[in-house]
Amino acid sequence: LKEENASLRSKINKLQIFSETQADKLRKLERKLEENKIKEEKEAQDLEAMVQHVEQNLQLMTKRAVKAENNATKLKQENALLQVQLKNYKTENEVLRSGQSASLAAVKQNADLALRNLLTVLTNSRSSIKQLVSGAESLQLVADLLKSIDRISEVSEDGQ
Repeated sequence: LKEENASLRSKINKLQIFSETQADKLRKLERKLEENKIKEEKEAQDLEAMVQHVEQNLQLMTKRAVKAENNATKLKQENALLQVQLKNYKTENEVLRSGQSASLAAVKQNADLALRNLLTVLTNSRSSIKQLVSGAESLQLVADLLKSIDRISEVSEDGQ
């Protein structure tokens, strides 16, 4: 009976040690689970902050693109007006050449001024068009980024 008691005590001790080991493992796993929850919450907050930042950038780029487009339209109109003026100056120049050589210098000066204005407008319109194209490319990049964020969200939801 003593041997049996000793054997049972030994088994009880072993079971208690095993139980304590399992309890330690359980506590460690619970801590790790809590750490993972905190980490996931932080990642979700970071992702939300990034999405908000991207949305703000998208709004800003949209405003810039609209402004550039409006500027390009304005410059095209100004360009057309200057081309009409240039044509009028050329016509006036031809009339003056045939009839009044004294006014030729003034007409030439007007034509040169119109030509300089036209070149300035052309240069500015090219710059605005380049800005508009750059803005459109940026918007495409942001749209692609937002698509990939959606895919990341879908993958994390599937993984849970």
